[in-house]
Amino acid sequence: MKIQNPHDKFFKETFGKSDVAKDFLNNYLPQEFRDIVNINTLEPQKDSFVNEELQEGFSDILFKSNINNKEGYIYFLFEHKSYASKDAVFQLLKYIINIWEAKLNKENVRELPVVIPILIYHGKDSWKSKIRLGEMINGYELLSEQIKKYIPDYEYLLFNISKYTDEEIKGEAQLRIMLTIFRDIFTKDVKEFQESIIRALEYLSELDDKQTGIEYFETMMRYIFNARVDLTEKDVDKLINKIENNYPEGSEVVMTLAERFVEKGMEKGMEKGMEKGMEKGMEKGEANALVKTSIKLLTKKFGILPEDVKAKILKLDNSTLEIIIEGIFEYKSLDDVKKYIVWRCRH
Repeated sequence: MKIQNPHDKFFKETFGKSDVAKDFLNNYLPQEFRDIVNINTLEPQKDSFVNEELQEGFSDILFKSNINNKEGYIYFLFEHKSYASKDAVFQLLKYIINIWEAKLNKENVRELPVVIPILIYHGKDSWKSKIRLGEMINGYELLSEQIKKYIPDYEYLLFNISKYTDEEIKGEAQLRIMLTIFRDIFTKDVKEFQESIIRALEYLSELDDKQTGIEYFETMMRYIFNARVDLTEKDVDKLINKIENNYPEGSEVVMTLAERFVEKGMEKGMEKGMEKGMEKGMEKGEANALVKTSIKLLTKKFGILPEDVKAKILKLDNSTLEIIIEGIFEYKSLDDVKKYIVWRCRH
């Protein structure tokens, strides 16, 4: 279930839909841009311009559109780090140049298309990065207008959604859900974030197509379970109860995802326990550490062990204990472990 980059996946699965991107532009693009951009002609492109080194912090989507009655492009760069970049204006410039180079090399065009750069940010920190390239150039503002025309300069449209109020989040259901969840994923504690999820479910209920609603609910919950690393099993149980009460259509989906989430956490905990147990064994005596690790992992998986099982484990040799530890994920019940212990004792 673990997604390598959940922010990127959630952004592209939502914003990659033309209807959602159009919804965003209709609600947030300044009027002077809407006067020249034919939003109805928006078409997503397959190209991505963020290099591998920066993919952990940025996602991008390129749309072709009719701009001022000519072919143009709208480039969305989504920064999904919890802190703001210092050189976003410089990074965006490189991506714009890459878009132009692709046009020149692949299509052999003689004129470059208009590219409107848009940056979306949702981190904890305030946005302090420069919006105009000229602000990064030392002494640029002191130059005369005659000299400035020889120095490259531009600015991008910034949407800092981490600062949006509920009233400022506009649009149709999927857009409002995405903006709400992105706004709160870094900035709210677990209790507050659960309320954000309930608010998103209210938006979800507005969808006429219930199947689309359930599918997008799953997309949203996958993102949440992967992006909120501080969720505990207790938090998940509370969340399930709230979802069952507020969005019963998603009960089955969230239960399935929650089971995988808990299993993943259990496996991770067991792996750490195994590593810790082995290290401890090397330091304080292998046999004692193997016994403790076996009991700890079995307890974590099946609950408190009966005293007779513990007594039998204490009598096992090191090789048997190692087999039990290595096969911990394969046991379906404590009876399977008991049967194996009995079998080893007889042989």
